[in-house]
Amino acid sequence: MGEADLNFVCGRVKPITVGIVGPESAGKTTILGAFYLLIGRGVLTTDASSFSNSYTLAGWEAVATCLRWKPGQPPTFPPHTPSGAARAPGMLHLGFRREDGSLRDLLFADAPGEWFQKWAINEQAADAEGARWIARHADVTLLIADRQALAGPKMGAARNDFQLLAQRAVAEARGRRLALVWTKGDVDVTPAMEAQIRTAVASVSSSVPEFTVSVYPRGEIEAADGFRELFGWILRTKRAGVDLPTTEATGHDPFFRFGRR
Repeated sequence: MGEADLNFVCGRVKPITVGIVGPESAGKTTILGAFYLLIGRGVLTTDASSFSNSYTLAGWEAVATCLRWKPGQPPTFPPHTPSGAARAPGMLHLGFRREDGSLRDLLFADAPGEWFQKWAINEQAADAEGARWIARHADVTLLIADRQALAGPKMGAARNDFQLLAQRAVAEARGRRLALVWTKGDVDVTPAMEAQIRTAVASVSSSVPEFTVSVYPRGEIEAADGFRELFGWILRTKRAGVDLPTTEATGHDPFFRFGRR
């Protein structure tokens, strides 16, 4: 979906928009593909929130096809999300039906890491408009920490890039839900590096939730467990309520609720 398609989804109720913010090759698209495949297996849904529909099944299939087993071809990771001149990310839609019969729509932004890297350096960069769009509209932000990069030969550069991106993402969240998501959780990272990454997001709150995901099992932890915990947290997102001001107006006509002239 593009920006022009969003009016169709928003006609019923404003959906929850999820922004996945992280550097290039950090596993952002893999998270989306894993969500889709696990929903198909019934792993991420419950009686309290069952899958209802999607307006972007073709898009989900394009994201997840590399993660499937095929005859004579083992699964691979999704290709790099291309960076272009788009001013908004591609959106993937999922709809869920809750126990009370109401529907909840989720939109997931699939965006290239180059947008976020340029946005972290310069908020007003001309080719970072897509990242600014996500920062403005995301109800939920998943801040991605790539464990493979943070344990590799360029770990220092990866740490500095993450700290810069985290500073920008935390500032733009403005109290909205934000989580730290460790990708490639089967890779070991030194405790000192983990502490520095956590410190980078501590300015927003000392209780930012953390999740670790991996397509490979980690000891006795099944690969699906991390994705299940993360997706459950996303589904529990609620919009802030609105407190209407009290008035002294009398009568029952709602057009005069805030007084008469």
